[in-house]
Amino acid sequence: MLGIASQRVVRRVINASSLQRIHNQSLILASRSYSSSSKTMTVREALNSAIDEEMSADPKVFVMGEEVGEYQGAYKITKGLLEKYGPERVLDTPITEAGFAGIGVGAAYHGLKPVVEFMTFNFSMQAIDHIINSAAKSNYMSAGQLNVPIVFRGPNGAAAGVGAQHSQCYAAWYSSCPGLKVLAPYSSEDARGLLKAAIRDPDPVVFLENELLYGESFPVSAEVLDSNFSLPIGKAKIEREGKDVTLVAYSKMVGYSLEAAEILAKDGISAEVINLRSLRPLDRATINGSVRKTNRLITVEESFPQHGVGAEICAVVVEESFEYLDAPVERIAGADVPMPYAANLERMAVPQVEDIVRAAKRACHRSVPMAATA
Repeated sequence: MLGIASQRVVRRVINASSLQRIHNQSLILASRSYSSSSKTMTVREALNSAIDEEMSADPKVFVMGEEVGEYQGAYKITKGLLEKYGPERVLDTPITEAGFAGIGVGAAYHGLKPVVEFMTFNFSMQAIDHIINSAAKSNYMSAGQLNVPIVFRGPNGAAAGVGAQHSQCYAAWYSSCPGLKVLAPYSSEDARGLLKAAIRDPDPVVFLENELLYGESFPVSAEVLDSNFSLPIGKAKIEREGKDVTLVAYSKMVGYSLEAAEILAKDGISAEVINLRSLRPLDRATINGSVRKTNRLITVEESFPQHGVGAEICAVVVEESFEYLDAPVERIAGADVPMPYAANLERMAVPQVEDIVRAAKRACHRSVPMAATA
């Protein structure tokens, strides 16, 4: 049934009338609600513009998911795309993640480039068989004969007051799977450059956004606003140079780490902040290079501590840079419990800036040991 449905998607997307409309639209310069002179852009605008420009540049790119069309997207990431590209390339689906994720993978088998939106990555569990067994493993199992150029994107991790079933971070889940590329943007530059790279990539990409960052504005350069702009997959960014301790984070926790670095600077501690951007592949060289300079490592993530991204980074550093360490590595992560609904308990369950500051001070021997404060 899914095979038949995927063939119908292929026929619908690449029929002659669609291609003619795409060609006509590519001749029209799209107007935007932002301009390069403003030099700022929200993460929401960055994601929207990236999808728009890639759809304009490549007729094989299409979007599908719940409420992506008529409703303009649950978080307005796909705003304006239905009007511009029509229902053949912006497909509203039923509430059936297993169904539309499978159709997306089938379309990718046929050479199209689906961008599949999950309203939250918590719902991707309904589709995880297609993501892991159908998308991630097909290139290997076909001896390289079959590429699966598909992007699975949507908000990941904790939002605010939505309970345990809508607050989980899936970074470690998908990052552990060979065959997937896993990206987690922080800023507007990250969102725009990484999403463009993901759509252009021949392999399946899991693109983990953060709902609370959608409305955040970040400065962007003229280079970032260029339609040809993209960021390399597998390369981290040093957001702040430092010499005393390395803070490694991704997504929303990058902002918290930068805030912590500002506080630490007032106490004479120079913290280097690394924005991972890419969780798989992981930029081991940048992480190890920083630790060999600062001699200390703190990882920061919202996810559960056991088997987390931070645990992998700590293992990498211990394996490759152990002799450079002047203090034990330390992980800052979410509490090892399902996310509470109550606001006060929710705050206690996710890392805060003060947690990062305390950990960095411990690493720099500026405070009492953790055991003494327990």
